[in-house]
Amino acid sequence: MASVTPIRDEQGDPASPGQDTPAPPTAKRRRAPLVLAGLLVVAGGVAAFVYLSRLGKEKTDDASVEGHVSNVSARIQGQVKRVVVRDNQDVKPGDVVVELDDRDQRAKLAGARAELDAAKAQLRLAQIQLAVTEKTSRANLTVAQGAIAQAAAVTGSTAAQIDQARADVAAAESRKQLTKLERERAERLRATGAATQADIDTRVSANTEADAALRQAQARLVSALANRSNSSGTEATARGRLLAAQTVDEQIEAAQVQVALAEARVAQTQAAVDRAVLELDATKVRALIGGTVSKRSVEPGQLVSPDRMLMAITDLGDTWVVAHVKETQVAEIQPGQAVDVEVDSYPDKLTGRVESVAAGTGSRFSLLPPDNASGNFIKVTQRITVKIKIDDRHGRVLRPGMSAEVVIHTR
Repeated sequence: MASVTPIRDEQGDPASPGQDTPAPPTAKRRRAPLVLAGLLVVAGGVAAFVYLSRLGKEKTDDASVEGHVSNVSARIQGQVKRVVVRDNQDVKPGDVVVELDDRDQRAKLAGARAELDAAKAQLRLAQIQLAVTEKTSRANLTVAQGAIAQAAAVTGSTAAQIDQARADVAAAESRKQLTKLERERAERLRATGAATQADIDTRVSANTEADAALRQAQARLVSALANRSNSSGTEATARGRLLAAQTVDEQIEAAQVQVALAEARVAQTQAAVDRAVLELDATKVRALIGGTVSKRSVEPGQLVSPDRMLMAITDLGDTWVVAHVKETQVAEIQPGQAVDVEVDSYPDKLTGRVESVAAGTGSRFSLLPPDNASGNFIKVTQRITVKIKIDDRHGRVLRPGMSAEVVIHTR
């Protein structure tokens, strides 16, 4: 049977089998500083590594993908006739996505065009009346001025006739007086036998002729006076017509105002036609941006209005990342700095650049901003939004709302 060699400790003392021999207390005390020093070195190395790895970098996992999301709604109220697109369908800008019943709009457009035609006819009539007014008013003025000249000439001629008639009356009276004296002298001579009966008859006939001539002259005078009254009335009438014709400028201006009113009516009805055309075009709801249809909530037969969203269109070709960093991290963040982006949906890492930094914290632009001047105050570290533009997506589709982690290289 082989002999059993006893186990010895570091001091060389034999140890009996099945019995542990504890190390002397002095040896443990000698190893403790070494172990502590080793732990301190390891901890310092880890801390130095962490510090150096984070030096010049700002990291946050409070980040997500954002993009352009256009809410589509109808511009007018109406009933849905047809829904052209399906969920998650790609559309281009200007594509029709929903059609509304357009019968009312077509009727409005026809009525507006009829009113426009009537207004244009009224304008043409006003323009013709303006041309007629310009010609007739100026012609009336010329005629009235000629009538004044004619009336003045008639008045002058009548005055001359009156003067001539008065002279004839005076001459006839003188002639009658002379013939009367000669008849009386002849009658006295006949009484003395110095004159014959023939001389008396001659003197009586001459007196009778002179009396008739006087009556004729008086009649001509009365007629001339009557003509003067008539000519005075004619001249007054001519002057009145002249005054009326002298309003030619006012008449033309009134006609021009009618033309302006007709033109305004045409413009008004043209605006109504344009509005009717827009309303008819609004029955076809179009996509304002290109992208993918999302959140479609419209069906044929529904009554829609401008305040109701029909669907959303997301532009997946123009997305970016927004990172909400703490206010203690934003001091050295500047536009143009490189960024590493890890989207939770994809295993590989993307790169980008800081495009801009928000002008305020998220809470400041919230619906109910905090008011630290009232109530109790509890300091909370705020976050500021940083917009990050991706350099190359490597074929990855970044959908708004995806979670991401970003590391911003500030140095």
